Amino acid sequence: MHRPRGYNRSLREATLNTVELKKILERVRAGRMKPDEALRRLRLLPYEDLGFAKVDNHRQLRRGFPEVIFGEGKSVPQIVAIMGRVASKRQPVLVTRVTPDVYKKVRRHYRGARYHQQARAITLEVRGTKKTRPGILVLAAGTSDLPVAEEAAVTAEILGNDVVRVYDVGIAGLHRLLDHKNELLRARVIIVVAGMEGALPSIVASLVDVPVIGVPTSVGYGTGIKGVAALMGMLNSCAAGLLVVNIDNGFGAGYAASNINLNIENHSNKM
Repeated sequence: MHRPRGYNRSLREATLNTVELKKILERVRAGRMKPDEALRRLRLLPYEDLGFAKVDNHRQLRRGFPEVIFGEGKSVPQIVAIMGRVASKRQPVLVTRVTPDVYKKVRRHYRGARYHQQARAITLEVRGTKKTRPGILVLAAGTSDLPVAEEAAVTAEILGNDVVRVYDVGIAGLHRLLDHKNELLRARVIIVVAGMEGALPSIVASLVDVPVIGVPTSVGYGTGIKGVAALMGMLNSCAAGLLVVNIDNGFGAGYAASNINLNIENHSNKM
């Protein structure tokens, strides 16, 4: 695995995540570790300054998932270096908006990296930590919406969710959606991706009693204004309770759906 310049710490020092932090606190409480040693182990919180980027090491503790790398506009060495800091702490890595050419270069450093072509995303998972929770359904109105839908689905998956995909069920043929009523009724959270006039999320939100997240896409003709028409349609929906993210923001929808799903599961486990 690639090590950024200046990397001279042991693997034990590098693997600080939620589990490791709890172990440190338990050892201090039990008297098996001195406070000074605990402070030394925690010295890299809350972030590391790489010069070109400040990697937020504290995000996994605050949000339940480490910092996500927005790949568009970053050089390959920058992406590789940030991946190295996240992966060194035995945390999963997600890089969004990258081309196949970038992935080929990244994979020279991380053989375990996987490229999701439609989503334009790279993932690098931690071995032996795969535990998922069901509940997220991703709907796409048309085939042209798949890149955004896949970004949402891949994001939700790397965050620890099982994702059901139902694609090409736009309102031009409403019977296609109704054929999937079982999937609609089983879901805890539904992400609905649509371009053109953006009507599909309103239809879905009128049929279910779970959170629905609408994702407008920049798919459509001139008057669609590169997704603005779909965005305005969703924001002005008469289906109460519809949540809407920005145009083409599949990542934001996948992340939000994961947070909702996690909280639903945690609440269910406490009952």
